[in-house]
Amino acid sequence: MSRGNLLSLQADERRAPLRTWTNACGPIDRFQPVEVEESRTAPVKMEPESRWVGLNEKAFLWSFSPCAADCCVEAPVLLYPHGMQGLHSLHTLVPSLLKHEVEMALENLDLIWDRTYAWDMFLDMMKTQMQYSFPNADLPRQFTDATRAILIEWIIQVHELLQFQEETLYLAIHLLNHSLRQLKVSVANLQLLGMVCLFLAAKKEESLLPEVSALCSLMDHTYTKHQLLRMERKVLCALKFDLSFSPPLHFLLLFASVARCSATVVWMARYLLELSLLEAQCVVFLPVQLAGAALCLARQVLQECPTPEGEAAWCLASSIHVGSEPTLLRIMHILASAAAKASSQETCATFIKYSSPKTLQVSRHPGLNNAAGLLSVYS
Repeated sequence: MSRGNLLSLQADERRAPLRTWTNACGPIDRFQPVEVEESRTAPVKMEPESRWVGLNEKAFLWSFSPCAADCCVEAPVLLYPHGMQGLHSLHTLVPSLLKHEVEMALENLDLIWDRTYAWDMFLDMMKTQMQYSFPNADLPRQFTDATRAILIEWIIQVHELLQFQEETLYLAIHLLNHSLRQLKVSVANLQLLGMVCLFLAAKKEESLLPEVSALCSLMDHTYTKHQLLRMERKVLCALKFDLSFSPPLHFLLLFASVARCSATVVWMARYLLELSLLEAQCVVFLPVQLAGAALCLARQVLQECPTPEGEAAWCLASSIHVGSEPTLLRIMHILASAAAKASSQETCATFIKYSSPKTLQVSRHPGLNNAAGLLSVYS
């Protein structure tokens, strides 16, 4: 086989990043505690509750500029809520160790082809995500948060019916959030806009696409093929053909891989993260903040028995600056409230989706019923 054909075959095999692992949550043993190298847990000088500030730029801690999502300029906090007590300080090992773990995680998630550029890609993801949030959660006057939630609920159902990848859903909602603020769309054409955003996201993420006529049939032929294609052109022009997006799902899976989280924790975090799509107030937060808060809350809900290796891995993942403590707590309260009422809401597609055996029935976990109790430790 020639070199050109071999490269083409490799490209086809990796055409859809994260597809297999994102939807199947990967082999179960990928999330099981692993044996930690001696150098990783070797005793070093103890420091009281080190927050690992003052590292250089390449050491992964970012000083975010002020944003609407609370005070993002506060000192970085750890996702590890109880500090470093009882664990050996990894202050001197963190930069190189985290870089190695991030590179391995990106490679395992099929987000990269060559580990040489893994760390640079991670830094770029952290930088470019700043453009993916909004200064406020205000919608055009003719729309309400309830209207938006109903539309997203319908998009989630269509997304599941068409068996699209999870990245497609997050990109579709991202495009919808932008389009609602940049286009003048009547309430009568709101469903058409939602379908167009899902169609554009599928063009970017999927290998196989449905026919336009099939999409019209999913809308009971309320709109014609010509109307759908015309709306597609309007959306692309309004977005200046920019479909780039680093979804919070990628950050979530990356953090979970570095932290050696169990499959149950990952599914719970994914459920909470998808609930954030229905919450209009979550658009002001960065993707990395949503991912970090969802993972923290998932651990708090499940209360799995800690292990020394697992706590060390979680502490390492927690060194990544995802936002200020008030911001994370605010997101966690939003997600906890959404999870507590998810089963009784009209918009319950996500609850049903994550109540299946495939997703380990995480949406039915009894710990989700009491939103106030979930965050008592943090409050």
